[in-house]
Amino acid sequence: MPQGRRFSFTLPPDGVPAAWSLGACLLLAVTAALAAPPLKNWFNDPFFQVRDRMAACPMPQGPFATEAEMRQQAHSRIERGTSCWMAGQCRKPNAYMYDEDIAADLRRRFAGSRRFADASLWITVQRRFVYVEGCVGSRNAAAGIEAFIKRTPDVQLVIENIIVGANKPNYAVMPVR
Repeated sequence: MPQGRRFSFTLPPDGVPAAWSLGACLLLAVTAALAAPPLKNWFNDPFFQVRDRMAACPMPQGPFATEAEMRQQAHSRIERGTSCWMAGQCRKPNAYMYDEDIAADLRRRFAGSRRFADASLWITVQRRFVYVEGCVGSRNAAAGIEAFIKRTPDVQLVIENIIVGANKPNYAVMPVR
């Protein structure tokens, strides 16, 4: 800084310091949100949207997790994946080996059907389990979705987390960044 120059600070008119405090708080909140650990689909579980009619429906977090969450899940995923084969319930040596085929069949079946058209739905496939999450316009709009998905070969279980309207979801949502 050149010699001879002085900087001074004066407070603006009343009320403005409070606005500065609010601005500082917002800046800290945004910084904290940006510093949140990134989410990633570490295990490449199939996750895709099959219906998109309700724009305000929050996108599920699906299989996305932080690195710490992935490390917590890794061991149990290995055990659950192989226990299916060891119990004689799977032809393949790991239950997760079915997921891509199940996902491909579900994509094809939803694309070829007009059912559940007034909804926004996402599918996650993990070890022969199918999670369907999203929003429907009415409870009747979701009627039969479990049966529709269950007709897919090798699906062991269907778990529905569907809400009526775009209200507060009963599933974890993808954070807005």
